[in-house]
Amino acid sequence: IFEVKATVNDTHLGGEDFDNRLVSHLVAEFKRKNKKYISTNTRALRRLRTACERAKRTLSSTFQTTIEIDSLYEGIDFYSTITRARFEELNMDLFRRCMEPVEKCLCNARIDKGQIDDIVLVGGSTRIPKVQQLL
Repeated sequence: IFEVKATVNDTHLGGEDFDNRLVSHLVAEFKRKNKKYISTNTRALRRLRTACERAKRTLSSTFQTTIEIDSLYEGIDFYSTITRARFEELNMDLFRRCMEPVEKCLCNARIDKGQIDDIVLVGGSTRIPKVQQLL
């Protein structure tokens, strides 16, 4: 049995935000490598987003993953390697933002960190090692 002292969330922060950062990074990489801008091509973006979602999940259990998409845009294959460290770097401000509700919750409950026995995390992004580390 446990007692809930307070709850706080940020409904405007979630897994999609992390995906968007990775998509933006890879769109820029594709442009740099191929001199082609894919942001206006919905099919290419959808395929890239799907690959980014998969990469994000993979990076929760490994330190590096590859993104490979055949004929992403105008017949050009796309290949990129992303490390967990790079993913964390791209999203560091979002990770910090994840901690704001934690601080607010502690304040609302009028307790300090030393009084916490357990934290219940909800949502897929709670599997991201950096989120767990910051807690």
